[in-house]
Amino acid sequence: MVDRSKANMKEEIYDASQIQVLEGLEAVRKRPSMYIGSTSSRGLHQLVFEVIDNSIDESLAGYCNNITITINEDYTVQVEDDGRGIPVENHPQIKRPALEVVLTTLHAGGKFSNESYKVAGGLHGVGLSVVNGLSEWLEVSVRRDGKIYYQRYERGRAVSSIKEIGEYKGKSGTTILFKADESIFEGIDYDYDTIAKRLRELAFLNKGVQIKLNDRRIQKEESFKFEGGIASFITYLNKGKEVIMNEPLHIEKEKDGNFVEIALQYNTGYSELIYSFANNIRTTEGGAHEMGLKSCLTRLLNDMARKMGVLKENQGNLSGEDVREGLTVVISVKLLEPQFEGQTKTKLGNSEMRGIVDSVLYEEMEIFLEQNPQITKRILEKCIRASRAREAAKKARELTRRQNVMESLGLPGKLADCVSKDPGESELFIVEGDSAGGSAKQARDRGFQAVLPLKGKILNVEKARLDKILGNDEIRTLITAIGTGIADDFKIEKARYQKVIIMTDADVDGSHIRTLLLTFLYRYMQPLISSGFVYIARPPLCKVKKGKSEWYIYDENSLQKYMQKAEKENLSIQRYKGLGEMNSEQLWETTMNPQSRLIKRVEMLDAFQADQIFNILMGDKVEPRREFIENNALAVENLDI
Repeated sequence: MVDRSKANMKEEIYDASQIQVLEGLEAVRKRPSMYIGSTSSRGLHQLVFEVIDNSIDESLAGYCNNITITINEDYTVQVEDDGRGIPVENHPQIKRPALEVVLTTLHAGGKFSNESYKVAGGLHGVGLSVVNGLSEWLEVSVRRDGKIYYQRYERGRAVSSIKEIGEYKGKSGTTILFKADESIFEGIDYDYDTIAKRLRELAFLNKGVQIKLNDRRIQKEESFKFEGGIASFITYLNKGKEVIMNEPLHIEKEKDGNFVEIALQYNTGYSELIYSFANNIRTTEGGAHEMGLKSCLTRLLNDMARKMGVLKENQGNLSGEDVREGLTVVISVKLLEPQFEGQTKTKLGNSEMRGIVDSVLYEEMEIFLEQNPQITKRILEKCIRASRAREAAKKARELTRRQNVMESLGLPGKLADCVSKDPGESELFIVEGDSAGGSAKQARDRGFQAVLPLKGKILNVEKARLDKILGNDEIRTLITAIGTGIADDFKIEKARYQKVIIMTDADVDGSHIRTLLLTFLYRYMQPLISSGFVYIARPPLCKVKKGKSEWYIYDENSLQKYMQKAEKENLSIQRYKGLGEMNSEQLWETTMNPQSRLIKRVEMLDAFQADQIFNILMGDKVEPRREFIENNALAVENLDI
């Protein structure tokens, strides 16, 4: 308890002089995470996306058809568009050039009024100014009214006036070249794939717009343009899946001044995939538009099932979960006055969009289903099977819950639990087989490390419904040990360990087991991954000994170098085929000791790319898997023939 008696309190001065006022972009530089999320790689890439979004907003307004992004060798980024060009004349109220106002003033832009931009994503007016504030320097060139204007900024402040530097023929537009401030960011090394993924997404959402990416560091170029819009997006997402509908259902309609675009397609798999956007911004937490879509699908398919006699009078309705099994859908709405929850814009709050989406989808999809009775029948049969499996899964979950309660003291018999009950310091090692399990149990620090050996390869959940998954003994054991439940029952706060470490052999079988486990965790315990609780242990490939000295090798390239030196320097190399071949001291020293081990945290930077990879590697179709292997063959580090 704090002693607040006057005798013990140090006199502090608190008056007007203590009130700090941050002017211009000082607030952005002082608290960058408030504006771009973080100063990690994620925040760095957000700078690029903020600039691109301004060009995309010009496209939404009908003035921009081409956007080119260039990553230069000196880690500068250039974004060029053929929009109208940012105005350069003096602002009527502020009496400063509009270009300078946009680049140096928070909440200044053309998107607060519907006169310049009827539809836009960057409604907070902080995009370009934040990029400017967090850049070591930024240069802007504007092609407008036949002339080219130029200005330079350093750390958010103009260091030159706007200069007319020439004339142009052709299209107007804006070019922004900037270098992120290394004193703010953890690093300024841009990831090509991260940027390409967002550009591809934007090209899908804005059909007809051509977006080019040129990375001069690695001499790689790509161009993204999709005349099919989000229907092409669905085809891309369903690549490698066996589809029920030959072509996606594609709906485009304007209602009450709002534009709704929906594309959907069913496949024979068991996962649902919903991507929702509002004014090109990914609404990862959904919102009114996504709620309208879900409620409509449930009502419509129940109506059709009753009409076609697939559901009898005495049978209960299909649930939303039933009708969305195997569904891939993209919904993109563009509205005049979007209401996003927070600057992160992860949820759309416009309640009217629920009814608008519901009515648009019902009307258009009902026509499609009535005109395609064979497809409708296949979809409904799949929904009925999903309903039966859901009931079986419900019983299996209840059984698992009862087992959890019964085993809450002893937990699964296979589990060698740790003494600590603090999830923050507790670790669970998942290992394959009794041999490796025995070594791990002997090697561990039982104070905070638990070991769960699994028998063989767990079920491939990509090819099974939840009822079958819950019938698998090894998976049930894993669920009980982790303690969170799965799917809709998942609760991250019930995690018994905040480090779940997959520890498999450094060979092909070990890689396969690791992939099966990751597939299960991704599909049914995804928040465990997004919370940063999942890790992969990296055991050594071998031990090298020379005289009395010995050390461990963890990668194939180093191993090959030492193999070549072995005879010349009489080196002794002991290759480990499995964890069970190491004694407990070696296993502790190389793989389990927090002071010396190598572990990799599993991160999920791109959800739909992860979904695609799991589908390709673990799904039914062979051809996409063969293509993936051929394209990535040169990147293989450990090939076991």
